[in-house]
Amino acid sequence: MTIREQTEEIERKTFHPKACLSSQSKGRLKPEKEGDIRTCFQRDRDRIIHSKAFRRLKHKTQVFLAPKGDHYRTRLTHTLEVSQIARTIARALRLNEDLTEAIALGHDIGHTPFGHAGEDVLREIYPGGFEHYEQSLRVVDVLERNGQGLNLTHEVRDGILKHSKGKGKIFSKQGEIMTLEGEVVRISDIIAYVNHDLDDAMRAGVLKKSDIPQEFFKIGESHSKRINTLVRDVIYTSQANGLKEIQMSDDIKKTTYALRDFLYENIYESEVTKREFKKAKKILFDLYDYYLKHTDEVFKEIPKETIDKKERIVCDFIAGMTDRFALMMYEKLFLPQPWLVF
Repeated sequence: MTIREQTEEIERKTFHPKACLSSQSKGRLKPEKEGDIRTCFQRDRDRIIHSKAFRRLKHKTQVFLAPKGDHYRTRLTHTLEVSQIARTIARALRLNEDLTEAIALGHDIGHTPFGHAGEDVLREIYPGGFEHYEQSLRVVDVLERNGQGLNLTHEVRDGILKHSKGKGKIFSKQGEIMTLEGEVVRISDIIAYVNHDLDDAMRAGVLKKSDIPQEFFKIGESHSKRINTLVRDVIYTSQANGLKEIQMSDDIKKTTYALRDFLYENIYESEVTKREFKKAKKILFDLYDYYLKHTDEVFKEIPKETIDKKERIVCDFIAGMTDRFALMMYEKLFLPQPWLVF
């Protein structure tokens, strides 16, 4: 037996009956020969980590635009926190930790610069609309490796596509997501962001502790204690229902919804946040318009499919930008440059 086959055998013997086994993956868009060391989901995880789009997450906004402090979350640190929460839940429930980690690491890989403000701009101006989770799938299917894509498994692709909630229901309908591992990432995403965004808002002075309703402190006085409460609740509630679905208890679920609504009202849609994002939107509108007229200047990493798809090319280019790259290009293209006189 190869090392991969030994790992697959361990999975069959130790995983929950409802876990997704690596040996039973539905495969890839383009069939590949299996390796002798890593399972298919381990290979997916590694491909995502080594991708350019994953590295760019370190300079993309989570909530606060181009924060100068060292301790604010970026889209990359958010992704790592989601991954760790999801792995803890998956391991406790005897699900496939490698699959869970691959989905978590790839779930926001198609996010725009300037957070959801960038998504709003592309949704408004790109024909056919824009959603970051669809762009994440496009990144791994098409854009990476100079147009070849990462050729991930169907299970990872499905989890990436269906992780997003917005203001909608936290939990998907039963059977909507292909695997329980995908459901774990979906709930881990909100566990991560409702806690770390609250933490960042207090650090930034947007919120004071006295502004936060006391009901949220009932699940934990600190960031780590709140996460611990939510993670434990998901694990024990899901165990109790025999892993028919990944769930929270009614009380914790109600508090989580309330905390998300509070964050939307007081952070994501607050005047303080909107004021800066109005500027960010102006930057992206102007960049989009410029590159639509100068498609030849789009970086070579973006596949030039056909000239009649120039909107698609420009959308991919803008979506892939980091915050600082967008700011740099805007300054270069639209602001006067000082003359160097010696």
